[in-house]
Amino acid sequence: MSLARSAAVALAGIRLVNGTAGLVAPQVLAQRLGADQDDPALLYALRLFGVRTVVIAVDLLRGDRAVLRTAVPIHASDTVAAVLLARRLPARQGAAVVGISALNTCLALLARRD
Repeated sequence: MSLARSAAVALAGIRLVNGTAGLVAPQVLAQRLGADQDDPALLYALRLFGVRTVVIAVDLLRGDRAVLRTAVPIHASDTVAAVLLARRLPARQGAAVVGISALNTCLALLARRD
């Protein structure tokens, strides 16, 4: 398996885990962020994040070239959003959110190398 394909599969795996958690257990993600796990607006947003994230993961696993073309801007904008969010979170959770998003951006860049 090429480095690009390995990166796409790794990115899909991260997205499947995080997206599924957002979709079926948004309270768990809210708690891990240190946020109010009973906030209906936050739970709704986490479920939306989950659906989007799972769809992208499935497309990555299928080897969809279109998703590889859009992966870098999607993940880069997610990383910018994570940096903005991290300023409002406890340091540990903020670092984790930014780290995961930055890793996803790096994997998206590697996945496009083919």
